[in-house]
Amino acid sequence: MGNLILSLSILAWAVAQVSKFFVNLATSGERDWHYLLTGGGMPSSHSATVCACASSVAYFHGFGSTYFALAAVLAVVVMYDAFNVRRETGKQARVLNYIMKNWPQMKPEEIFDKALKELVGHTPLQVFMGALLGVAVGWGGSWLFLRA
Repeated sequence: MGNLILSLSILAWAVAQVSKFFVNLATSGERDWHYLLTGGGMPSSHSATVCACASSVAYFHGFGSTYFALAAVLAVVVMYDAFNVRRETGKQARVLNYIMKNWPQMKPEEIFDKALKELVGHTPLQVFMGALLGVAVGWGGSWLFLRA
């Protein structure tokens, strides 16, 4: 492709996706081909992709480079999202699927031991304010560092 870092990131994604198929085959005995393209499951292709990118950037440009800083921050955000937000959304989907399947005999107080996390996303205002804060810290901190 002409870009080794991008190629390695795509390779990590592909290896993770193929691994999901074999992990599912080993654990359930089923040949479920949708694991080759699906999100979720073991291992996380999101994490594999961004970590391959960050580690190859570190290898070629060094841990002190701006490129690595960008790749590392992206990796942390993607992995946080994969572990927290997407995981909670998956739990909610399981609950909703269970409710739909068992609606006539539902007794939620007997089934669920704690409330599900409902705050998993952001409003547009929250996103905008977070963006403003990030720009202010990034721009202001850079300006202060260069002036020192």
